[in-house]
Order: sequence, then C-alpha cells, then structure tokens
Amino acid sequence: MGKLTIVGLGPGGFEHMTIETIDKMKNADKLYLRTEKHPVVKYLRDMGLSFETFDKVYEKASTFEEVYDNITREIIEIAEKCGEVVYAVPGNPLVAEKTVEYLLKFLNDSDDIKVEVVPAMSFVDVVVNELKIDPIYGLKIIDGLSLDSIKPDKRCNNLVTQVYNKRVASEVKLKLMDIYGDEFLVTVVKSAGVKGEQRIETMPLYKIDMVDWIDYLTSIFIPPAKGTFKVRYDIDDLLDIMAKLRDENGCPWDKEQDHSTLKRYLIEECYEVIDAIEKDSDESLLEELGDVLLQVVFHSQIADERKAFNFHDVCDAECKKMIYRHPHVFGVEEIATSADVLKRWDEIKRDEKGFKSRTNELKSVPRSMPALIRGYKVQEKAAKVGFDWDNVDDAMAKVYEELNEFKEVYKGKDENDKVEELGDLIFAVVNVARFLKIDPEIAVHKTIEKFIQRFNYIEDAAEKSGHKLEDMTLSEMDSLWNEAKMNKFNKKAQK
Repeated sequence: MGKLTIVGLGPGGFEHMTIETIDKMKNADKLYLRTEKHPVVKYLRDMGLSFETFDKVYEKASTFEEVYDNITREIIEIAEKCGEVVYAVPGNPLVAEKTVEYLLKFLNDSDDIKVEVVPAMSFVDVVVNELKIDPIYGLKIIDGLSLDSIKPDKRCNNLVTQVYNKRVASEVKLKLMDIYGDEFLVTVVKSAGVKGEQRIETMPLYKIDMVDWIDYLTSIFIPPAKGTFKVRYDIDDLLDIMAKLRDENGCPWDKEQDHSTLKRYLIEECYEVIDAIEKDSDESLLEELGDVLLQVVFHSQIADERKAFNFHDVCDAECKKMIYRHPHVFGVEEIATSADVLKRWDEIKRDEKGFKSRTNELKSVPRSMPALIRGYKVQEKAAKVGFDWDNVDDAMAKVYEELNEFKEVYKGKDENDKVEELGDLIFAVVNVARFLKIDPEIAVHKTIEKFIQRFNYIEDAAEKSGHKLEDMTLSEMDSLWNEAKMNKFNKKAQK
C-alpha cells in the first residue's frame, strides 16, 4: 500500500512553516511541490532537500481546471508506485487548494493509497493578522475564478483569493463592480507575511487591475458594505428597507397596509410594466419591474409578521416549482420543441394542483383576472382537449351569430339579456383573437390609445379654428375624426 502525505508550505515566510511539515519532507522517499513559485523554496534548497515540481503542467495546459486534474492524476500514479510520497502545496492544504480537493475526492474510498493531511498556517491567517480583522464577525473566502457561482456577502468581510495576474484581476473587478460599484474601497494584499515582499494597498475597486505588482500571491480584501453609503443595493437591502418601513418607528402609511389594501397596487404596477414594454423604454422597464418587486417584498413582509411565510420561502417555493416543471432541463426527460414543453408543463401542473377534471382546470383561472385575459386562458384550456373550432372562419361566423343575437335584445327591457348577449359577443371576439394569436387585452389597449390620439387631433384642430368642442356638432367632429384617420394613413404611406 502506498502512502501519500500532503503538507502545506505556509503563506510565504519560512518562519511560518511547521516543524512537522519540515520533518515529513526530510523523511520522504519522494518529495513533490505543486509549484516552485513560493518564497520558502530557496530555504528548502538550502536544507539540501531534493524535490520535483509540477510547473511543467502549467505550461502545457490551457485552463486551471486542466492543470489541477493533470497534477492530481500524476500524484496518484506516483503514490501507487512509490513508498512514502510527500506532496507539498502553498499555504494550508485544505484552504483554497484545488489539487488537494481533487486528491481527497478521488482517494476517499481507495484501499491502495493511505492519505494523511498535515495542517499548516494559511495565507488567511496572515491576512487576518496584517489587516487586524477578527473573522468571528464574518469572513467569506472566495476563489477569484469562482465568482460566477459564489457571490460575496456585503454584510461581512470577504477575501477573494487566487488573483494570479492582471487578467484575473480585471475579471474579478468587473464582477465585483456589479455588486459594490466602481468606487468602493478594497485592499489589495500581495505576499502577506513575507518580509521584504509584502505589499498592502487600499484603492477604489476600479483600479485593482491597474497595479503592476499583482502576482500569484495576491488577494483582494473587501470590507463590509453594510452601514456605509452604497452605490449599489441588493435584495437583502430591499428586505431591510421594507422591514424598517413596517416597524414601530416606520412609515404610518406602510404600517397600515395589509394584503387586501395592496391588491390594487400590484395590479397597477403590473400594467405599468406592460406599458414600459410597449414603449420600448429600458429605463421605465427597470423602474417598473422594481415597483413590482417591491409589492412582492411588501406582501412577504406582511406574511412574515403573521408568521405565515417570508420572502425566502417565496424564493424557495418558486425555485422548487421551476425545477420540478422543467424535467427536461434539471432531470433526465428529453423534450425537443416548445409545444412539447407546454404540453408537459400542463401535465405537471395538473398533477401538482390535483385537478380531478378539466372543468376544475377551467375554474382555476382566477376570477380577478381582467375579463379578456381570463376568457382567452379559459378558451385555451378548453381547446387543449379538442373543444374548439376547426379554423378562424368558424370562429368569425360565431361572432356574426352572437352579434345578431345581441341585435335582437339590445333595444329590449331585459337588462340581463343585454348583459348576457353582449358578453357572448365579446367572448366570441376573444376566440377570434386567440386563433390569430392576438392578445385581446393588448389589442383593446392599442385601440384606446388610437382613440385618444384622434380625439386629441379633433380638440387641437378645433382650438386652431377658434372653436370649443362643446359648441361643435357631431358632424363637424366626425369630419375632423376622418381627417385624423387620413393623416395616419398618409404617414404610413410616406414610410
């Protein structure tokens, strides 16, 4: 059975190496260093230690992941052939050392190689000492190459490691600026604890890739942003703001609200999002989406006060729902087309909701929805089981049929008949819209906007001729209305 002993060379200074580490290296049959680029290597040579390094692997590989994987495989092959093999890495073997992570993963269940990890001082210990910070108040350590998946926590200290060069520093900078803003002050730490080589400098975030002394022993320290002026806020800040608005010394209006009183605002904000989309205004869309998000946070805070659920429960439930309803993405199912995705979505949703009939599914469309949208969705669900016209012409014929039925009652005295037949007519028109894949709600909104624009033309034209609308006849106004229509037609023709 082979034995692999993994030791740490400490953060940089020879005085930081442990006696046990030195003893293990002296008694090794084979000694390997991950890299020769470490301040203590010259002391190892002075001690007469013979070793090999894996620096050649860095030259051949195209990515760091490939480097780590190749080193791991080579170490395992060596350990299987030799007796006492010692593998030495910078710092502490169990702190920010990918090759050790890979080795422990691969050798976890191995009966052929016995693994021992010798603890050592890490660069984190030295950084903490040099910056005079106490990690008990929070210190998040993040690999600079992993910022896409592991985000800093603005409420505590963060240490971004593995900032090997200016290219990595530039990538780190861009990711951090999205969180902290350009001007946030951070501290660049190089060769922490190494006498004569240590360099610590605080600077605005946007400058960290402009310094010319960044190397493989460089880290970025980020202090907490909480309690300071922030250029950029996040969802946790919004949750804190809402809690403050609702607490004892908060806003009187916000404290008075409940789920029922906020209903109208949620609806209004959603429509304002739609309006921003139709105006093709990114600036408005950004603002209005924030207002919708505020409503979600508001309701979540009220629910939290009732001990019902909180915002994090909402996020958790939605994530679980999305994962469950996308088995072709997060599971093993294979779904090729959008149509198949929607079909599978409906099947999953029916199972989730426990619908025992298709009628239950129709009833599940909320009554509080705008009538045109609700009608569209109910028709869609009925059509999925074949209860539908064969083509749009049949749907159009139904419109004429309902129009004739409305004509029979609209002059009568029975108000219920009028309401029912007018509803049937509108519902039939919605069916035509559905066949043509036109959102009836949006179509009517466009018509309302068109009406307002033409009415504005009539009013402007009347004022220019010295008239008031109230004094004009319907025939005169209708003439101006037709002018407005012609103006629009001419503008289209010119385009």
